[in-house]
Amino acid sequence: MSVIREQLIDLLEPEVEALGYELTDLEANLSHGHGLLRLFIDQPGGITLDDCSQVSQQVSALLDVEDPIAGNYNLEVSSPGADRKLVKPEHFDRFAGGMIKVRFRRLVAGRRRIRGQLLGRDEDVINIRAEHETISVELGNIEVARLVPDWNEYLQAGTA
Repeated sequence: MSVIREQLIDLLEPEVEALGYELTDLEANLSHGHGLLRLFIDQPGGITLDDCSQVSQQVSALLDVEDPIAGNYNLEVSSPGADRKLVKPEHFDRFAGGMIKVRFRRLVAGRRRIRGQLLGRDEDVINIRAEHETISVELGNIEVARLVPDWNEYLQAGTA
């Protein structure tokens, strides 16, 4: 994790939590004097456009006062989406039982990528059921992990 990203998380996470949201992820692409700072927020029941607007206004004011970013940048606030990244250890607890896809930093069982059911987390290791076998992966070896949405579930919820 880059130093600027860590500093931004340390600065912004308490502000987002004080508003009643979880900062699930932060992307900071701040090169070349004009960048993008993207926050992903969540709460039980999901995120609305009004939620994003409220967080954006509050975070923008804090960033104006603290001024941690040199140069120009755009601030975006969004929900993590149906195919959200699993970033924090607690995310692997919350979404146990769901389908995920993972890209590894180093080979695991001869693979760089896997798709399967997240069985859960035990300290710094997650267990994934894929193709009739259970694979254990250290959190530090995960480059990126995302939920695989069950689109049928979303479609049924939208018609109910």
